[in-house]
Amino acid sequence: MDYQVLLYYKYIEIDDPQAFRDAHFEICTELGLKGRILVATEGINGTVSGTVEQTEKYMDFMRTDTRFSDIIFKIEKSEGHAFKKLKVKVKPEIVNLSLEEDLNPNQITGKHLPPKEFLKTMQQEDVIILDARNTYEYDLGHFRGAIRPDIETFRELPKWVEENLSEYKDKKILTYCTGGIRCEKFSGFLVKEGFKDVSQLEGGIITYGYDPEAKGALWDGKCYVFDERISVPVNRTGEKRIVGKCHHCGKPEERYVKCGNPECNKHLLLCEDCEHEHYRACSQECKEHPHNRYVKEHQLA
Repeated sequence: MDYQVLLYYKYIEIDDPQAFRDAHFEICTELGLKGRILVATEGINGTVSGTVEQTEKYMDFMRTDTRFSDIIFKIEKSEGHAFKKLKVKVKPEIVNLSLEEDLNPNQITGKHLPPKEFLKTMQQEDVIILDARNTYEYDLGHFRGAIRPDIETFRELPKWVEENLSEYKDKKILTYCTGGIRCEKFSGFLVKEGFKDVSQLEGGIITYGYDPEAKGALWDGKCYVFDERISVPVNRTGEKRIVGKCHHCGKPEERYVKCGNPECNKHLLLCEDCEHEHYRACSQECKEHPHNRYVKEHQLA
């Protein structure tokens, strides 16, 4: 049976997010979808998986609502469900940027560059390519020459920009993220802060990888995704570069695990040898933690 993963979002006003959430959970359950959907007064942000038939019915259902008639779904083939269960939650924001004064991407945002145009612009001189994702996402894969903000959560990005990029407001800024949703708000923040030339990758990394002209060119490594797959390929030009490195030994690695200490849960690029040697831990402290999951799984205590 063929499965698909849908990645989508829409910034649109939802008057009663809780009622919308309840009805949405019901229809997704009826269809047999699994995934994670966030609902807020500002819109919807989701990733779901199901059979081709289930996901097609879901897209048809969404488009019957006039608010989502033009919603764009990024579709990826999958060997099975990409999630273990279905979660539909109401949140203050569909992406958490935690600005003192929130902004509406429908009113202020950067220029949208289609993949082919983004690829062309990346190769121009005097361009700043800024990754809008977290460090562990960047470390697995990124655009060649992109800046790696030292952040663990998206809401830390505005402060990082203020501390590190304020002197470059006259430069051409290109920003990107997995599916485009983070850049909608982040590029708007940059514009509001006085950056004069801000553009974002339309459709995000996922769209870029499938674009028949861009073919994922100049992307090194893989793209981190927030589901059971963990990572997906992007560069389809035939060129393969591994940029990830094992947390302990430093050898090339694209295998992600979470630290064995459940109180840490840090994302780790870890080779199998180091996983066994260090009990899937990021540090000696986590290796010796009394609740280390690796120790429990392998009955070492």
